[in-house]
Amino acid sequence: MCRWAAWQGAPIFLSEIITAPQHSLIDQARDASECKTAINADGFGLAWYDKRPTPGLYRDVYPAWSDTNLRSLAEQVEARLFMAHVRASTGTATSRNNCHPFVQGNWTFIHNGQVGGFERFRKAADMMIEDRFYAHRKGATDSEALFLVACGYGLEEDPKAAMERSVAAFEAQARQADATPHMRMAAALSDGKTLYAVRYASDDLAPSLYYQWNEVWKGWSVVSEPYDTSCGGWKEVPKGSFCRFTPDEVEITSFVPSDITQIHKTAASVS
Repeated sequence: MCRWAAWQGAPIFLSEIITAPQHSLIDQARDASECKTAINADGFGLAWYDKRPTPGLYRDVYPAWSDTNLRSLAEQVEARLFMAHVRASTGTATSRNNCHPFVQGNWTFIHNGQVGGFERFRKAADMMIEDRFYAHRKGATDSEALFLVACGYGLEEDPKAAMERSVAAFEAQARQADATPHMRMAAALSDGKTLYAVRYASDDLAPSLYYQWNEVWKGWSVVSEPYDTSCGGWKEVPKGSFCRFTPDEVEITSFVPSDITQIHKTAASVS
């Protein structure tokens, strides 16, 4: 499992969340408190938006706490929207291409969770990626494939519906492979204007996800686990939810992967 953090609002330095707090994302990389593994040392990455429509991207395979370049970058870069991730692999190699965030055009995606039995249907998952997006398939993770399949399902036009279809398709494949957990996810994605987040699981163990309005910084923090509990105000995202964060508002609606039964039948018929 992994830890991640995202920000949407007035520009702040990345260090305010990634390095400065007592339980910053870097601290969570070596001492997480709300996931199966306390250590998340299989690489890290961050993406940020400022003046350009496409994000800046920095990823590497080192443990986040040992990279001095990351600390320096976080101290100097100020952004209105950013996403950062520390990785604990669920089976794929420790490589830069497998580190989150994943970027396609102006879209960015980070994920904590797993797709049951992905190694058994990786080829089928790759075949679900539309040709126009397959050139962006650089790594071997279930997370990247899930994201690129969603791109083909209309992420640009309707992010919620696209993610629901993509998750449904992958969950159906996991069920066909008889591998559990079929799907667990806490994910964030953005087109550089709006920040979206998803919390979902096919069982009762959805990965943790919280959000908070920061009155001092004037924006939203969305995190796997709070980096600072002294100020309070953290709210847990309900399981089965899709969140839409603008610079000053949040909208939370139900997240229901669509047509799971039909997609499951289709997966069975072509296997």
